[in-house]
Amino acid sequence: MSESTVLALVGSLRADSHNRKLAEAIQLNAPEGVEIVIHESLGNIPFYNEDIDVEGQVPAAATALREAAGQADALLLVTPEHNGTMPASLKNAIDWLSRPFGAGALAGKPTAVVGTAFGQFGGVWAQDEARKAVGIAGARVLEDAKLAVPGSMVRFAETHPKDDAEVVEQIKELFGALAAVEPAGAAA
Repeated sequence: MSESTVLALVGSLRADSHNRKLAEAIQLNAPEGVEIVIHESLGNIPFYNEDIDVEGQVPAAATALREAAGQADALLLVTPEHNGTMPASLKNAIDWLSRPFGAGALAGKPTAVVGTAFGQFGGVWAQDEARKAVGIAGARVLEDAKLAVPGSMVRFAETHPKDDAEVVEQIKELFGALAAVEPAGAAA
């Protein structure tokens, strides 16, 4: 993934989100030639509605998301677990990026899903649901690029993920899995 841009979508809208901090740690540990761009404002995108997904009516926040995803070489979804699944903000972003179906910004886009959650499994249910949704939406899901950090409320109460040696090592392993992936459009 040399000279690549990875767009990170953080499903938690909370300012002090552990998943936002995990995305920041990933950004700080990106190898040379890989830029991680954390997309802002998922909370400003209205719920997907085909009635407003027409030329001249698409909300500016949805247009900005589509443009950012279209320009990225890959996507990284960073999700907490809300009631056993991904948050509505992340699902909504996937819905906007999936349109028009088959030709949306997700079409063939290499996509990895990671996250942290309070539970003992680190939000794997939410991550599995996000992989399922983004795959159906047309993305090329990177099944080997995974990171689930359990116990976020305790683990990151006083420590930022960038300062957690185990998490940093897992981030490096994540980039190892991503390094073998060809950018969107390069796959045959």
